[in-house]
This record gives sequence, C-alpha cells and structure tokens, in this order.
Amino acid sequence: MSGQNLGKSTMTKADIVEKVYEKIGFSKKESSELVELVFNCMKEVLEAGEKIKISGFGNFVVRQKKERIGRNPQTGGQIKISARRVLTFRPSQVLKAMLNGEDISQIVEDDDDDDDND
Repeated sequence: MSGQNLGKSTMTKADIVEKVYEKIGFSKKESSELVELVFNCMKEVLEAGEKIKISGFGNFVVRQKKERIGRNPQTGGQIKISARRVLTFRPSQVLKAMLNGEDISQIVEDDDDDDDND
C-alpha cells in the first residue's frame, strides 16, 4: 500500500520550530527565524536548479521534464503536458534503514550517489 501515511499526524513548520526551541534553547522567535532561514536557503538553492545533499537524510534534486503527450483519463483524449521542473527527493541509505528498523551502524554513505545518472 504505497503512499499511505503511517503516522498519526503530520509534522508542520511550527512543530519543527517547537523542536528547535526545546532542543537548543533559543527563544521561540529565534527558533522560528532559524527554521525560516534554513528553508529559505533550501528554496533558493533549488530554484537555481542546484542539488541539496543532506548526509544521513537524502538528496533533493530539481529535474527538467520535457513536454509530452498524455491522456485525459475521463475522456481518453490526448492532451499536451507542458515542460516543467519537478523536485524529487531520494532518501539516504541511512534514512531508509532507520525507517525499516534496521541497524544503521554498518551503513556507509557514498558521497556521490547515482543521482547524477537520472
């Protein structure tokens, strides 16, 4: 059953701010500014078409998709799907192992995953 949310709820940006506040001890305002700064930095890098690699977490990659012909599922008629950029996330081996309850002590992250071959 791919695509199911196995958790009971969704973590929001406000929840992340709260975690930073609790763990680091910054004020709530400082925690909020730090989280905003990190997300804005990530957005700028992705908007420029660059890749973000967070060791032990995963890679965010912007890919260019070409224009193509698709089908309207209701009518069966052909439609043109415009060219666009899409954001993909590929979890690291460490994150995959953690999600599956596996031992991560033996996993060695490769600095250059095969993402460049996509």
